[in-house]
Amino acid sequence: MSILSGRGWLAGSLVAALLLTGCDAKAPQESADVLYSGGSILTMVGDTPSYAEALLVKDGRILFVGDLAKARDAAKAEREVDLQGHTLLPGFIDGHGHIYNAGIQKLVANLLPPPDGDGHSVASLVELLKAWQGQNDGAITKTGWIIGFGYDDSQLQEQRHPTASELDRVATDTPVLIIHQSGHLGAMNHKGLELAGITADTANPEGGVIRREADGKTPNGVLEEMAMFQPLFRLFGELDADSNEKIALAGVDAYKENGFTTAQEGRASPPASETWRKLANEGRLELDVAVYPDVQSATDYLLASGVSPTYQNHFRIAGAKLSLDGSPQGKTAWLSKPYKVPPEGKSADYAGYPAIPAAEERQRLVNLAFENNWQLLTHCNGDAAAQALIDAVAVAADEYGNDDRRTVMIHAQTITEAQLDQMQALKIMPSFFSMHTYYWGDWHRDQTLGKEWAYHISPTASALKRGMIFTEHHDAPVALPSAIMILYTTVNRISRSGDIIGPGQRVSPYIGLKSLTEWGAWQYFEEGQKGTLEPGKLADFVILDKDPLVIPPEEIINIRVLETIKEGKSIYQAP
Repeated sequence: MSILSGRGWLAGSLVAALLLTGCDAKAPQESADVLYSGGSILTMVGDTPSYAEALLVKDGRILFVGDLAKARDAAKAEREVDLQGHTLLPGFIDGHGHIYNAGIQKLVANLLPPPDGDGHSVASLVELLKAWQGQNDGAITKTGWIIGFGYDDSQLQEQRHPTASELDRVATDTPVLIIHQSGHLGAMNHKGLELAGITADTANPEGGVIRREADGKTPNGVLEEMAMFQPLFRLFGELDADSNEKIALAGVDAYKENGFTTAQEGRASPPASETWRKLANEGRLELDVAVYPDVQSATDYLLASGVSPTYQNHFRIAGAKLSLDGSPQGKTAWLSKPYKVPPEGKSADYAGYPAIPAAEERQRLVNLAFENNWQLLTHCNGDAAAQALIDAVAVAADEYGNDDRRTVMIHAQTITEAQLDQMQALKIMPSFFSMHTYYWGDWHRDQTLGKEWAYHISPTASALKRGMIFTEHHDAPVALPSAIMILYTTVNRISRSGDIIGPGQRVSPYIGLKSLTEWGAWQYFEEGQKGTLEPGKLADFVILDKDPLVIPPEEIINIRVLETIKEGKSIYQAP
């Protein structure tokens, strides 16, 4: 059976196919803006790869896709682009990410471990922070903090988080904050803890943990989930408009350098949403930004602003975001059974914890989204969190109906085969995070989940066997916003050590590209405008130096983005 058969949402592709066929019979067009030819033009139309010789663009949309001779008959192009053997395909669509936070990642100290940075030990983190401090007086003056992003305890030589005392080696009179690569944990020096008001008498917030010294009282500097989010939100909530815009546009730069023409602002605060709206109104957005405010903390904002199916100057509020747990690599994801190796100080039965402990509150938030027809994207890393969402959606669907809501389970990393069946029945679409197989595959196998469960992480092949479509994502700034790395990991599932994390869950490069293009467009209700190269759709393209479908799969990691084109306009060209 075709992997795409039996789904009503593909009926539109029949119309598109007629358009594609019929364009050859149309009267010749007088002019087009540009003609692309001379390389691989991968349309992403259909269940198997389809290529065209030429593509015409007019007024920001695709005018023609097909044979070169017929393209020349169809219209006279003002400009012709020779692809020089390179590959043009639909622009990449962000299944899930945080474009504003990707800007933070780009501007603060880079603490990522190799190959994306040099954060390999606590000592190296201290040196990286000191180097950034010496070069960023303006940023420190504006925020009052020394900030770094991307350290990963699983990749540090010490195999643990840095402590407040160790971060005091960076500075004692200036607060220091470093954010874990997962985005769900962090650490502060003693000055940071002081300014955050975190003392031995401070209780753990709901959905968070303040890690303590051996006395069980004194904070050691490491903060989990809401214990880290609360001071972090306060810090960035105090930034002025100019700083917020600089961060947002740095995020745009990071995305367009990686071939994305549609970006997501997942779990947006009202100030971040309004920053994007302002940039859009001023004509400063070069790609589409779909914003998903947090349904729990931004309820009033969502009710006042509503959601929109269309972009205004590349901005729209597209739905709502809900978060039900933490991260498996940080051992805060909510699992149904204990972690293989519990965090320091935790008992052997430790299985993480929910971000929202009360089932009644979770149900209220899901109901709120369904009642208001907000598309709901829900962060679920652990299978217990996934089950909580499944159960809540089942109740809300009975109450409010479930026609074409396109509810998305973000990450869906540890879901079981039975949960996939439940998701399919409830029309919950998974957005997988297969990049974990490279970055944390060994960690999950040896530390968090054990081999059997780790090999089933982000079960793309299992979803595909059921006829389910899915997207893949980078969750920037958890990982760099690299579509190429998404594709490489989805196809190969090779860990840092070279282990294949679940050989049976690998999928083909074409399916990997589907998750970044056509299926991404469907997730956003934008399949009529994006995701495939067909007449009438937006001229959103990415040009790669190599065709991912013809090179050996293990070489996909070396592909370079040469150019990103949004609605016919080049918004990025590689140096």
